[in-house]
Amino acid sequence: MRPLRNPLIQKVLSSILTAWMRFCFATIRWTNEGREHAEGVWAAQGGVICAFWHSRIALSPASWDLTRAQPTKALVSLSSDGQFLAHALAQQGFPAIRGSSANKDKGDAAKGGSRALRDGLRQLKVGGLAITPDGPRGPSRVMAEGMPLMAKMSGAPVVFIGVSCNPAIRLNSWDRAVLPLPFSRGAIVYDLARYPEGAEITEVTTAWAERLTAVEARADAITGLARI
Repeated sequence: MRPLRNPLIQKVLSSILTAWMRFCFATIRWTNEGREHAEGVWAAQGGVICAFWHSRIALSPASWDLTRAQPTKALVSLSSDGQFLAHALAQQGFPAIRGSSANKDKGDAAKGGSRALRDGLRQLKVGGLAITPDGPRGPSRVMAEGMPLMAKMSGAPVVFIGVSCNPAIRLNSWDRAVLPLPFSRGAIVYDLARYPEGAEITEVTTAWAERLTAVEARADAITGLARI
């Protein structure tokens, strides 16, 4: 059995990871752009979708101020790695909704897509939902239609979030995930959208993928992190 599939090991490692993240976030020198978009939805409370690419999951909690924002849950895959991630995010204040609407390689029953859609829409009636629209297995920065569909059905606004820090650890994973290092330079860039009335889902998906990539690229430009 892989060690990360052991629930006890998952909890211990996620606790260590959470402590490391909190230390890093507290010491990183952050620059913000477009924060007024997030401020607006925090003040309004209610439903909101928080979107960022999968490679920035580790950095994402720094972008969402839970002392001011509405209660927010994270959509996390049903895989064993997803269980580890769910533990880590929950310890940082983001309980998980398990399932995925982005993995085209598995059947709906295997990935929990229907349940994720149902539970996600329920969450959007009361608070925030964090989504990586290219997860859990990519391709990297290719948006599936699940998130735009949720935005269309719920009417909730979408906050696109680009997060970066430099220097950072870059994993040799499919998404080249970025892990923070303490005392680095960080950047958070926000953009805001609502589903356009009458628009085709494929058109919105393409446009929103470009906007999400743009805020991430801008955050990387601020920190000087190389784009991969």
